[in-house]
Order: sequence, then structure tokens, then C-alpha cells
Amino acid sequence: MEALLSTKKVSDFRLGLQGGLSIAIGYMPVALTFGLLARTTGLTVTETVLMSMLVFAGAAQYISLSLIAVGTGIIEIILTTFIVNIRHFLMSASLSEKLEEDRLYKKLFYAFGITDETFTVISVKDGKVRTGFAVGVMLISYGSWVVNSGVGYFIGEILPEFLQASMTIALYAMFVGLLVPSMKKSVKVTFLAVVAGMLNSILLFTTNLSNGWSIVLATLVSAVIVELVVMMKGGERANE
Repeated sequence: MEALLSTKKVSDFRLGLQGGLSIAIGYMPVALTFGLLARTTGLTVTETVLMSMLVFAGAAQYISLSLIAVGTGIIEIILTTFIVNIRHFLMSASLSEKLEEDRLYKKLFYAFGITDETFTVISVKDGKVRTGFAVGVMLISYGSWVVNSGVGYFIGEILPEFLQASMTIALYAMFVGLLVPSMKKSVKVTFLAVVAGMLNSILLFTTNLSNGWSIVLATLVSAVIVELVVMMKGGERANE
């Protein structure tokens, strides 16, 4: 009986690795680019790899690089990345209902390993998800992100200096590339981006706030404004 249970666990883990393989492949170019940009931002290879190991959140890490590049303080960086990743509370709560009952330390691992991609793969699996499957999906995705971040850093060392300098522009280009498709799909996202941009500009030019605090306040205020507008519109439709 123990042998059968052991085989079952290995099988679940293997299925998880297979399910996460596409994520690992998809993470490669993004992690490579992150490592390259981290080098041009001034991080060491140790700092770059540690950020990927301890944070494991693509959008938050890219935002951190942009904030580091303009000399933002650590508190502003923490608050900004917290706001960006606040959706992980909802994803963690959702997966806690999907996964089989397990010990607290394993649940903490699940919470750490949740990304948009791993959440999607695990949540669409039929029935209760076993621990082995979730671990397999998250482990192969995590390994790809960490390893390729380091590889990207070393690739940056062999690039000509003029290309390394130009990569600072690539950081902003990547943000535009991430934002524009979302804006095309949602009017709400477009409105949020415009309001946040306007508020950030106003705060920068009319106050003594640093770049980091300006971004944090603009993000929070614009999110509240957009949600209030959505609620008001919803109320008006209900009264019609």
C-alpha cells in the first residue's frame, strides 16, 4: 500500500512538471530580459538572482528595476510592488479551496509559488488538486525564472556597451508592451492608466514628493477613482 501511495505522489509530481513545462518555456525570454536589464540598472549578479529567488513576480521585479533606476527609496518600492501584487491574496484564497487539505508550511509554499500562469494551470485542473501536482507546476516555473535571470545577467556582460546602454530604454518599452494590449481589451484599464499618469505628473510637478511616493499615491488614488466611477455607473444602470 505504501508503495502505491509513493508511486501516486511521484505521478502527481510528474504531471505537475509536465503541466508547468509550457510556463517554464514562456518564462525564459522574460527572465533573460530581466537579468539583462538588472545588470544595466546596476544590480550585481547576486542581487539579480536573489531578487528572482525571493520575489518571484515578473511585473513587480520589472517595476522595482524602474524605481531603482530613478533612485527611489526602499519603502516606496515595497509599497508599489505590494499594490501590484495585491491580487495574489485573491488567487491564494481561490486555490486554498481547490487544493487538498495539507499542512501550513505547504500552504505557505503554494502562496509563494503563485503567479498568474501557475494559478491558471492549477485552477483549471479538474477536481481537487494534489500537493504533488501543485509542487511540480510551481517548481519547474520557479526554476526557469531564477536560472534564466542569472543567464540573462551574464548575457549582458558580452553585449557591446552601446547595446547595454540602450537596454534602459527597453525597460520602458516593455512596460508599454504590457500595458497596451490590456488597454485594448478593457476601457477600465485605459481609464486607470490615463488617470494614474495624469495624477503622477501633477504630483511630480506640483509637490516635493519623490518619484516613488508619487507613483504609489497616483496608483492608489487612481484605483479608488476608477472603482468609484464603475460603482456609480453600475448604480445608474440598476435604477434604469
